Amino acid sequence: MSEAAPSAHWRRALLEPFSILLLDMNGTFMFGGDRFSAEQNYAATYRTLGGDLDDATVNGAIAACYAYLDQLYPDPVWHDRFPSLADALLTLEQTRTLPEHERRRLERTFALHEVGRVPDDHAEALRRLRRRHRLALVADIWAPKHAWLDELDRAGVSSLFDALIFSSDGSSVKPSPATFERALAQTGATPETSVVIGDSVRRDLGGAAAAGVACILVGGAEDAAARAAVPSLTDLV
Repeated sequence: MSEAAPSAHWRRALLEPFSILLLDMNGTFMFGGDRFSAEQNYAATYRTLGGDLDDATVNGAIAACYAYLDQLYPDPVWHDRFPSLADALLTLEQTRTLPEHERRRLERTFALHEVGRVPDDHAEALRRLRRRHRLALVADIWAPKHAWLDELDRAGVSSLFDALIFSSDGSSVKPSPATFERALAQTGATPETSVVIGDSVRRDLGGAAAAGVACILVGGAEDAAARAAVPSLTDLV
């Protein structure tokens, strides 16, 4: 079901059966991340972290690392054994011989290009949703989670979540049900009383279905298997 401007009654009825909302992050309430392209100056970001590798080495390393992980990400073979960013840096010829402290600096550089920002209206939507439901985060990220924790703190929404499940804390990525199952286990919730809210048919709806959880799509994604589809998370409050 798609609805451009859902009524307050429709919104309440849509979410009423669920005690906990399992929220995707990128494209759901965080935007402007994944800044990886030929136009990006990764070396400039790296310099702010105090590094002194030459620009060509840094730009080549980040580009190669992104290309490597991007190739594996959609492949079902890797859904429950997805390599960490640290493993990728040790795998690639461009970076495996670098000192450990430089690989860690490249991880932080990668994270600063991967992380997005929570707009004020979406932060407020999360606060309003929290008044009626418990919230848990189920997010795919490739870098270690520190930059995202900082952004959630900046936006004032960290304390709204009963669980923060980041794929980079383990080896599973959506649409594997594993990260959703971790959220259920940490919150003590059941599939029947939970709903996933996300922007991807393949990752969010697919992973939710595999975990036996309903899904609401946002951001323009639509699929007949979803409980509903709305333009934005802000349309649910």
